[in-house]
Amino acid sequence: MADSVDSRADQDYSASPCINVCVMNAASGLCDGCLRTLDEIAAWSCASDEQKRSIWQLIAQRRELA
Repeated sequence: MADSVDSRADQDYSASPCINVCVMNAASGLCDGCLRTLDEIAAWSCASDEQKRSIWQLIAQRRELA
């Protein structure tokens, strides 16, 4: 588990999490590709570095639950 934590420390949080699989899941309210909400997707281009880092952290949590 330490390896995944270490690899996230080097992550470029300014890069968009979009993987061009843009399908909103009606049940979860998340994009099937990037695991963001519509609000997170819409806000991305104007988000601060701190907000982007927070979104990336939410994505990581969502992946662990999936």
